[in-house]
Amino acid sequence: MSERPDRRTPPPPGAKRPPWRRGPGPAATPPAGPPDAPQPEPPAATPPNHRSVIDSAVYRDGRRVASPTTLADTFRQLHEQPDGMAWIGLHRPTEPELHSLAAEFNLHELAIEDALEAHQRPKLERYGDTLFVVLRAARYLDVQEEVDFSELHIFVGPDFLITVRHGGAPDLSSVRHRMEENPDLLSLGPEAALYAILDAVVDGYAPVVEGVQTDIDEIETEVFRGDPAVSRRIYELSREMVEFQRATRPLVGMLHGLMAGFAKYGTDEELQRYLRDVADHVTHTSERVDGFRQALTEILTVNATLVSQQQNAEMRALAEAGFEQNEEIKKISSWAAILFAPTLVGTIYGMNFEDMPELKWAGGYPFAILLMAVVCVSLYVIFKKRDWL
Repeated sequence: MSERPDRRTPPPPGAKRPPWRRGPGPAATPPAGPPDAPQPEPPAATPPNHRSVIDSAVYRDGRRVASPTTLADTFRQLHEQPDGMAWIGLHRPTEPELHSLAAEFNLHELAIEDALEAHQRPKLERYGDTLFVVLRAARYLDVQEEVDFSELHIFVGPDFLITVRHGGAPDLSSVRHRMEENPDLLSLGPEAALYAILDAVVDGYAPVVEGVQTDIDEIETEVFRGDPAVSRRIYELSREMVEFQRATRPLVGMLHGLMAGFAKYGTDEELQRYLRDVADHVTHTSERVDGFRQALTEILTVNATLVSQQQNAEMRALAEAGFEQNEEIKKISSWAAILFAPTLVGTIYGMNFEDMPELKWAGGYPFAILLMAVVCVSLYVIFKKRDWL
């Protein structure tokens, strides 16, 4: 961050506005146009229940000296405090609100566009003496057993810090209260507030890490228990870990980039120690997340192997059942064939026709009985040799 200029002595009347006070000053009266000139359209109305400004304050020497409720009041109060600092907290602000901030603090249009659209990757960019930071905060939802991600945009200048939240995390009110309880640290300027926010975001990763670790332990139990729904849970948690990696990995490089500029921007030694501690925590978190992804990949492989083994066992059982069924069918078919032969002979010779041959032969009946017996024995021997019986 750039060194804060000395603003203890207010500028004399009529003097030009100093470079660190970028606002256009009191609104000028627009020149009168012709009566029939088209008037500019008013900005889009804000939803009635929406309040963008969550908290706004002006600090001097680390202590709150004003608590304006609107952006216009904040600008006015900051103008009245030449050596003050404004900390503005917004939640899903409207486009006109962001444009008013851009006009007051000379914010770059690309950064304003990112803050409006959201869905940005974590990054750190400098626009002159303004630092633009994008963070991905996370929180673990116990009921749903899932990770909720939100986006936080931060504008840091010589005498202001603006936060734009898109989501429920992190709780910046607690960060502000903690800093207000330590005016010596807050008096170091917007850089101190930035590092406190970074610390809050990184500390918010710890419950997520613990929640994910618990989920992985439960998944391991479900895998070896044969729960059929575990594959879907592994897939969903793997996707969340991809998002978690996208939130933590860039943050490691961002913090090291800030630390590399300590000497150039004359960062206070206390803030240097503070940022190094935050960098250590985020590095540890990033390593844990990488380990989670690797563990989930291995669990998915083990689950696939177990499912394959279970399917093979089921197929083997089906094959054995089919083989036993075939053996039974063979036995039934064999006995049916054996019984069919004498039935065929008997039905033929049981026809009461006068012109049938051998009706007058005395040995016809014994011959028919003998023929049926020979056919049955022959079929039995054949089927027995083929292991059908």
